[in-house]
Amino acid sequence: MNAPAPKVSFVSLGCPKALVDSERIITRLRAEGYELTKTHAGADLVIVNTCGFLDSAKAESLDAIGKGMSENGKVIVTGCMGAEPEQIREAYPGVAAITGPQAYESVMKAVHEVAPPKHDPFLDLVPEQGVKLTPRHYAYLKISEGCNNRCTFCIIPKLRGDLVSRPLADVMREAEKLVAAGVREILVISQDTSAYGVDVKYAPSLWRDVEYRTKFLDLAKALSTLGVWVRMHYVYPYPHVDEVIPLMAEASESGGRILPYLDIPFQHASPNVLKSMRRPAHQEKTLQRIQKWREICPDLAVRSTFIVGFPGETEEDFTQLTDFLTEAKLERVGCFKYEPVRGATANDLGLDMVPDAIKAQRYDRFMRHQQPISAKLLQRRVGKRIKVIIDAPGPTVSKGRSEWDAPEIDGAVYVASKRPLRAGDIVTVKIERADAYDLHGIAV
Repeated sequence: MNAPAPKVSFVSLGCPKALVDSERIITRLRAEGYELTKTHAGADLVIVNTCGFLDSAKAESLDAIGKGMSENGKVIVTGCMGAEPEQIREAYPGVAAITGPQAYESVMKAVHEVAPPKHDPFLDLVPEQGVKLTPRHYAYLKISEGCNNRCTFCIIPKLRGDLVSRPLADVMREAEKLVAAGVREILVISQDTSAYGVDVKYAPSLWRDVEYRTKFLDLAKALSTLGVWVRMHYVYPYPHVDEVIPLMAEASESGGRILPYLDIPFQHASPNVLKSMRRPAHQEKTLQRIQKWREICPDLAVRSTFIVGFPGETEEDFTQLTDFLTEAKLERVGCFKYEPVRGATANDLGLDMVPDAIKAQRYDRFMRHQQPISAKLLQRRVGKRIKVIIDAPGPTVSKGRSEWDAPEIDGAVYVASKRPLRAGDIVTVKIERADAYDLHGIAV
């Protein structure tokens, strides 16, 4: 009688970039015949893909490792926190192995040592596009690893290294497989998407007998031919980003679309704070560029994230930030209270720490300031017909997203329909009303 396949319980924490790493590891596990289980008890081992960016994320990772140790005892740790293994070993000296981010071979070597694979050529099959952890109709497409920026609040370059761009042809072959498997929306991610290719001097890459440069604009042009929605995340506003805006203003002949959506982490608007963060401090220029982008592509939605309470932030700095929100009129905005990160340069700038109570107060003021701006922008959609991709079908009302909303971080569109809708359907919806964050309408 054949022995059962080894079972692996997998925990994935952190950002979409870490989720892609998890998908790659799980694809390798399934290709080698391992079975995935949702419970630690009874599994042959537990893998925890950790996040190590903020202390709160490290605490969550350590809790997940601790749960794996108590419920199973055989735990392999990988991901960003694995780049600094001392803290893990101190808390849990009995973990089976620790590897850093993107260390797929090391993870699999550790898995083989803890639970050797059971090879069965009739069972060791995976879909051509690999195993995905997102719903079938959308997928994250990671185009590079690492980052060349040295923002003082961030330790990602220490954890993941400098920028390493994937050849454009490799990226496009992965995108083609995803589309062939039924993906209707591709979400492009990296640490710094608009820096794509700078490390290889925008080297040429051949795809479908056409030569493209390994560059943000060329990648956007190639992706727009696939006939699906393409959404750009983590775009730093270098000058050449302007070249992509015209692509967002029109659909391609194939029906594909570089969505009129830019996720740009501005982080702050005060020149003093941006200088301390080592971010460019051209607030006025940024406002001018956003205005120009909207002239070229009136439907453009800009989402961003900001940090309040960075060391040295004064009341005047915070006022400059809220004034920027008033002027920029960003469609979607997220806010974080600054957390000191072990190993970050920000700890050594000699700046006064902002008390937690003031951080919390500024966070609340920030969100109250932005809410009516977002609500007013959403009201512009009322009475219009827009395209919506369905995420969660329902008997009479389904939940979906517009071209201006990314999954999990932005708002939703609630769609009433007399006909059944399926996940991944892209339907035309007449918007009836809007609230602070979401739209409501009827499928037509």
